[in-house]
Amino acid sequence: MTQKVTPNSDPVGSVMVLGGGIAGMQSAIDLANSGYYVYLVEKSYAIGGMMARLDKTFPTNDCTM
Repeated sequence: MTQKVTPNSDPVGSVMVLGGGIAGMQSAIDLANSGYYVYLVEKSYAIGGMMARLDKTFPTNDCTM
């Protein structure tokens, strides 16, 4: 991060999140909602990480497509 955030100040700066999996996407959303400019970088052509390769999810066995 480019600047430390204190409780009495607004966030200033930007962050880079490396990895577009579930954790990377959630981190990017949380940081953007906190007021930071976010750069999400993924090495492959699509985001989603390992989750994008699954066809069913636990525990409900819902289709992820």
